[in-house]
Amino acid sequence: MRLKTRRRGGVGLTLPGLILRGLLAAVLALALAFAGALAYDTAAPPMSMLMLGRTLPGRDYRREYVRLADVSPVLLATVLASEDARFCRNDGVDWDSLREVLSDSDGPSRGASTITMQVAKNLFLWPGRSSLRKGVEIAMALALGRVWSKARTLEAYLNVAEWGDGVFGIEAAAQETFGKPASALSAREAALLATSLPNPKERDAGDPEPFQRRLAAHLVRRAKGMPEWLDCLPEASRYGD
Repeated sequence: MRLKTRRRGGVGLTLPGLILRGLLAAVLALALAFAGALAYDTAAPPMSMLMLGRTLPGRDYRREYVRLADVSPVLLATVLASEDARFCRNDGVDWDSLREVLSDSDGPSRGASTITMQVAKNLFLWPGRSSLRKGVEIAMALALGRVWSKARTLEAYLNVAEWGDGVFGIEAAAQETFGKPASALSAREAALLATSLPNPKERDAGDPEPFQRRLAAHLVRRAKGMPEWLDCLPEASRYGD
């Protein structure tokens, strides 16, 4: 029985060779994640891959870094309710949600991504979807979960996520959309901003579609009912008291 050989650029690769390359890629990904996590443990990440993608062709973007303590508690609770309700309970990966979507023909969907996974993707990985990138993303999220506190992870996420076309970070989004700092957002404003996260280029929190308004109302109710799930973040758990 002969091992299958794949040719790339005229060079034959055996199955063990492919496996070895995959393992090497995983090790390099983990090393990069640990190095990045240590470098940004206290410093603000200078730029995400999406920001870099705008800068290279000469397109501008807006971001204003803000500390977690200067973000409205209702925004923290609402974002967790929308993006990762089990944030305080997982190790960077929501294994239950991931298992639910592994059987999908297109592979893991966005619904399986935790906030930690999204931070790893935004800071270190290329855009797009593939099984390879998802595997690297999971490995990096586990590394970030080991090095960063939950508060640090959420702060990084809020500051690197894209909230509108070329608008990165919750402070810039709050100022751009509602003309106020992130610390002064109301429950409705926070929920409308959270609805834009899955598709920031198409969903405008300042001019929401009817479905966004309905989703925002649902998020307000959901966030208010989950303080026990926010015990790793005293700032967020203040909402609903």
